[in-house]
Amino acid sequence: MTINRRHFLGALTGTAASLALPRQPLHAQEAELPGGTFWGTVPVADAGAPMVQGEPVAIARSGILPLIPRALAALDQHGSVIAARDRIAIVDFSQPSREARFHIVDLAGGTVSAPLLVAHGKGSDPANCGMAQHFSNQVDSEASSRGSYVTGELYYGKHGRSRRLVGLDPDNDRAMERGIVIHAASYVSPAVVAMQGRVGRSQGCFAVNPREINHVLEALGPGRLLFATA
Repeated sequence: MTINRRHFLGALTGTAASLALPRQPLHAQEAELPGGTFWGTVPVADAGAPMVQGEPVAIARSGILPLIPRALAALDQHGSVIAARDRIAIVDFSQPSREARFHIVDLAGGTVSAPLLVAHGKGSDPANCGMAQHFSNQVDSEASSRGSYVTGELYYGKHGRSRRLVGLDPDNDRAMERGIVIHAASYVSPAVVAMQGRVGRSQGCFAVNPREINHVLEALGPGRLLFATA
């Protein structure tokens, strides 16, 4: 069965509406997507895992405090398809790739976990300087896209355990068509940064350290917001 972006968002809209808690943090098990075996279905256990490892800090003391209002505005804007509002991710592409710029925010607890390294796309950094300078929503651009995403199913692909993403804004609404996901990559690690001053580049996906991928995928179960900005 082929599931496209419209079908998936329709399913998420129904999920968020049926939960009847559009402005409250949800329990992880309530984020399960509806009905049968299809693109957006994952086990309940996948949605109910702990936060990413690392010493959390209060949101007010975190380095991403200036980005929180924008992320919360995006959460409200897309509330009809964001089924779980307890936890979000913010990726700050204004920072160089040598910096830990993938932040998981526990809105229910008011904390931010230790930030993680994340790659940007080759098309965003054609000179391979470590800064994302261009963004694109075009197929085959191999660039990162800014905007709001909703997390989808967990699956196993060529990069191992990965999580699909659906773009919610005009700047990223071809994410499914482009195959933009969260996955692990060996070129994202502190050792790579130490060797070349930056992590490697993806084909537009949010690639993280293989040692962190399980924590990231479990913390960002289905129906949650990933907000990418620059």
